Amino acid sequence: MSSFAQRTAMADPSSISALIIDRSPEMRGTLRAMLGQGGIDDVQPAANAATAIRKLEERPFDLILCEYALGEGQDGQHLLEDLRTHHLIPLSTVFIMVTGESSYEKVVSAVELAPNDYLLKPFTADALYQRISRALVKRDAFLPAYGLIEIGNMGGAVERCREGEGRTPQYAIDFMRLRAELLIGMGRAGEAQSIYRMILESKAVPWAKLGLAKTLYLQQRFEQAEDALRELVQENRQYVDAYDWLSRTREAAGRMKAAQEALEEAVAVSPHTLRRLKRLGDIALDTGDMEVAERAFSEVVRKGRYSDFRDPEHHVKLVKVFIAKGDREQAERTIRDLDRSMHGLPKTEACSALSSAMVLSKAGDKEKALAALTRALEASRSNSAISDDLKIDLAKTCLEHQQEGSAAEMIGEVMRNAADDQAVEKAKGVLEQAGLKSMADELAVRTKQEVMDLVATGARHAEAGDHEGAVDFMLQAVRKMPGNTQVGLNAALALLKLIEHRGWNEKFAVQARGLVDRARRSDPAHPRIAALTSYYQNMLSKYGIQPGRS
Repeated sequence: MSSFAQRTAMADPSSISALIIDRSPEMRGTLRAMLGQGGIDDVQPAANAATAIRKLEERPFDLILCEYALGEGQDGQHLLEDLRTHHLIPLSTVFIMVTGESSYEKVVSAVELAPNDYLLKPFTADALYQRISRALVKRDAFLPAYGLIEIGNMGGAVERCREGEGRTPQYAIDFMRLRAELLIGMGRAGEAQSIYRMILESKAVPWAKLGLAKTLYLQQRFEQAEDALRELVQENRQYVDAYDWLSRTREAAGRMKAAQEALEEAVAVSPHTLRRLKRLGDIALDTGDMEVAERAFSEVVRKGRYSDFRDPEHHVKLVKVFIAKGDREQAERTIRDLDRSMHGLPKTEACSALSSAMVLSKAGDKEKALAALTRALEASRSNSAISDDLKIDLAKTCLEHQQEGSAAEMIGEVMRNAADDQAVEKAKGVLEQAGLKSMADELAVRTKQEVMDLVATGARHAEAGDHEGAVDFMLQAVRKMPGNTQVGLNAALALLKLIEHRGWNEKFAVQARGLVDRARRSDPAHPRIAALTSYYQNMLSKYGIQPGRS
């Protein structure tokens, strides 16, 4: 029996796979030796975040040991957030942060996407073994729920959590937390609210207060949600996720300047998270606060160079800031950096050409600006990854050059792809501000009818028994309008009907679940999400699909 198995509750450490992420070859070697002495031999090293991501794309790992200070503008916490956000590690992967920074305890206590555990240097082999064992034993208790979550059976996972609360009382509060989060994802905010209130009656934990505020937000009780969030950040100034939700709540209530202030407070506490910095920059652009927008997007661009998830559109936002400030030199420098640091990425050509068009237009060089704008339009037409924000910027630049047809084309694409009526109104506003209200109204009516016709055509295929045709048609619509919630949910419905009538198909099930998850992220309170989730779960039950079956 290995020393690891002798000293811990783990029966078979040889079955555990591990990934070590550390820029120091010596530390990677030390950790690998410690794991080997404990019986864990399936160990892969990674010197940086990019290498780690490539390895994780190739295979899953049971255990990740990650150094907090990774260098090159990154740290382990941001890598963990990237991995969780982009679904590169399953829930069953144990992530342990290794750090020499005693202040990390403040970091880990203030984030929602926290590691399973952390280790302060220096540490002994025994300390490492005990932390790994503790995390894996807890992980194993949650595996039945995790397995159901992975196949999309959220209702079953809720029941497994309920069972886990009684079976393993030492983890009861953790099971309750997961159960509440699952209920929120299923659109059952009222039930989640009851769980959070029950927890808070016995223990005033910050995450339960945040969860309660989320349920209020999802019920559109924005004033009550804001009161709860303000109280939470006053009690815990380090709780950055509470600031994020406070900003989101104020934005939903139309108070953009107050939303910006909440994000500025969050960034002051945790100044490195790209997602938060980007949102701060976007809101500051909307409120006209170019100083804050410049600081935010400059940091996003700087840190983005080291990320596998970097986006050339961030450079465009920074160019817009410098144009607004009248700083052509910095705008042109940003474009050169865009061309150099984002070379070869799919959106770079469109972003660079649009940025040049905006700078040249501001400088009064209409001929060169129009040529750059033409390049930007051509590049964007062949790239489905271009965001609606960039298309709106393209439309605005087209209008500056009396290219009303091209502007209408871009705005029409935004309207077709709009997740909700608010997004449609924002797109209409671009044309209305240019004195083209009748064009805006006509486009809105036409694009709405196009979406309705698409959905109706898909429904007719299904009603005629042509479920394969309905799926093909609706998936084509999704590719054209990936952000349109109505289209996405109807495509999910078509996929589930095909499964119901033709039998279980793992590929179609994954596609349906992905479309519902996308809609849930965009609009968690959408009334159709709960019904489609229930339909999906009925298909799992009908065909006896269990975790681990493909």
